[in-house]
Amino acid sequence: DVSEVLEYVPGRFKAIRHIRPKFSCRSCEAIHQPPAPSLPIIRGRAGPKLLAHVLVSKFDDHLPLYRQAEIYARDGVDLERSTLADWVGRSTALLKPLALAIARHAMAGDTLHADDTPVKVVAPGAGKTREGRFWVYVRDERPCAGEAAPAVAYFYSPDRKGERPDTHLKDFRGVLHADGYAGFERLFLGGRMIEAACMAHVRRKFFDIAESQNTPIAREALERIAALYGVEAEVRGHPPDARRALRQTKAKPVFEDLMAWLEAAVVKFSAKTELAKAIRYALARREALGRYLDNGRIEIDNSAAERALRGVAVGRKNYLFAGADSGGDRAAIAYTLIETAKLNGVNPEAWLADVLARIADHPINRVEELLPWHWRNAQRQDLAAA
Repeated sequence: DVSEVLEYVPGRFKAIRHIRPKFSCRSCEAIHQPPAPSLPIIRGRAGPKLLAHVLVSKFDDHLPLYRQAEIYARDGVDLERSTLADWVGRSTALLKPLALAIARHAMAGDTLHADDTPVKVVAPGAGKTREGRFWVYVRDERPCAGEAAPAVAYFYSPDRKGERPDTHLKDFRGVLHADGYAGFERLFLGGRMIEAACMAHVRRKFFDIAESQNTPIAREALERIAALYGVEAEVRGHPPDARRALRQTKAKPVFEDLMAWLEAAVVKFSAKTELAKAIRYALARREALGRYLDNGRIEIDNSAAERALRGVAVGRKNYLFAGADSGGDRAAIAYTLIETAKLNGVNPEAWLADVLARIADHPINRVEELLPWHWRNAQRQDLAAA
């Protein structure tokens, strides 16, 4: 008889001692000694695996640094929260070129998903917090059988001015999936970018009304939108031409009928009602909402960006606020690295541990070699060779 019991072996700390003997030449009296091993933080005591663990624990497992300090103390290792914060700052500074390389890759595509979310930031000298912003930009061509690696870039800003996305997207040209934020509208002027509106936002408005008021019109709108998503389930993973052909045959008649039905329904309600507002929201974006029907590379909604912000939403409930704008910048770098690794099926902690051990001595003009998808392929080749 064979039986198995799943047990847990706690992680442990290990002190690694580097001994470097000195040699003195009797003839010239010169002293020779092997160089000290390269570490991510110069004259620091944290190894790359520990730094990677701290980063992933904070920005992926959503453990604030004070909780991490308590956990480490149970293992007999006293690490001040200020020490951990310093490690996070130095690690993200070291990894910033890699995050910028990911952002360049994201912007190099011809379709992009964009969104933003608020975060509280301590206002210096005021004794209270103010509202900063995380911006996210996702390149994911897998739904249309694209071969480019998926990537997500995060940026932090102390406000929500329209100039922020304009700066972030200065090198992007193509289709931008976005919500109705007015700051994105300036990007579509002059044909610099093409807007693809989000059907999920339309659906959400009708869903909220159906939940709170149980309105037949709202329920019917949800059923009609569900039919559109049923077509998307069929085309997901197919090449652009096949997606467009199937959408033209199955989805376009449903979409046009939905818009005609909404136009007829909006006159039946007071303009101040929530249902009328939801209908007008959809009709005002009719052209941008239907753009996906004629282009197989465009998605029906902006869910890719919203999914990328879920980790930020969970994290801010735990760490509550950023200590300063610099903390927001560090978080944006960490989120960029960790979430991109996850999109590519890479263990972020294993990848960051290896990258932190190498990046200080890695040529800056070859930083793309350390990107998660290249790292994953190299690991597979090494495993196959072994």
